[in-house]
Amino acid sequence: MIEDDADIRGLLGEVLRQGGLEVHEAATGADGLDWVRRIEPDLVTLDLNLPDMDGIEVCRELRRSSGAYVMMLTARNDEIDLLVGLEVGADDYMTKPFSARELRARVAAMFRRPRAGGEVAAAAKSGTASRLVLPGELEIDLDAYEVRHQGRLVALTVTEFRILAALASQPNRVWTREALLREVWDTDWSAATHLVEVHVGNLRRKLGSSGADGGIVRTVRGIGYRLAPS
Repeated sequence: MIEDDADIRGLLGEVLRQGGLEVHEAATGADGLDWVRRIEPDLVTLDLNLPDMDGIEVCRELRRSSGAYVMMLTARNDEIDLLVGLEVGADDYMTKPFSARELRARVAAMFRRPRAGGEVAAAAKSGTASRLVLPGELEIDLDAYEVRHQGRLVALTVTEFRILAALASQPNRVWTREALLREVWDTDWSAATHLVEVHVGNLRRKLGSSGADGGIVRTVRGIGYRLAPS
């Protein structure tokens, strides 16, 4: 837990401990990164407004060595903060003040999906295959969590990878945002569909397309998304 406000740290600690978690606290970005390196946590809650480092930079730094889930908690609710936070590898984002009940529910949903592997990859493997080769020179290695497009290694966050693996598991299916929320985030919380939209946008850019109607991930207007390698 990386949070400089002592009162919020106390509240967060109580909420997370009630959920059965062991909690370590840090009041600065540097101390938080030190904890991450030492204990290799499963989850990091991260404030954006820290006294020594911007939370975006902390997230970018910890993503270089950690596969932990990252939940950003901040009073900053500008869309650009959300976009940048998810771009650098955050898995979810809540603004202050937040509901303790909602926080517990969303953390529990994170832990229901393994950080590396899990149901999405298992479904895509169809029992045996660990590597998918799709038209458009798209290769997905489900064991190594690697994606290559036209021979180029594409650096995806785990959430982006899971979205792509879900789409690839049923290439002809149109996935609604709600279906992707259930598959990737393991939640039915309808207000979180913005997470799907932001992560899909990041995925498109990394695969070389920023438009909804072109590239590998296509938008089916009024419904959701489908994989359309060409």
